[in-house]
Amino acid sequence: MKVTEAIYFEVQNKCENLGKERRVSVSVMLYILGVSRSRYNSWLHHLTSNQQKRKKLIKDKIKEIYDKSHQNYGAPKIAKEIQKTGEKISERTVGKYMKELGIKAHIYKTIYCHYQKF
Repeated sequence: MKVTEAIYFEVQNKCENLGKERRVSVSVMLYILGVSRSRYNSWLHHLTSNQQKRKKLIKDKIKEIYDKSHQNYGAPKIAKEIQKTGEKISERTVGKYMKELGIKAHIYKTIYCHYQKF
């Protein structure tokens, strides 16, 4: 999340929370935070693009497949699972989205002990 989006979310949340108790001036809050009112309104009424919608959908699929595999699958296996559903996506893109989500495959190594007889 970008810093400006965090500021906008903060303004929106404070207005909703304080609006019940007392009347709050959004203009004053925006002035204090150093954000223009026109920019806030454009952010407030912003429509998500098709690319953003697809990215969110893919991230949800990645998270679902990752959880079903008990956090074992990495980008290659998740990419193959998504491709089975007919979605075109590369392993690299899945890896980027996994990094954004903060998830990675858990690698379990087995330890072999070699015993010698004397």
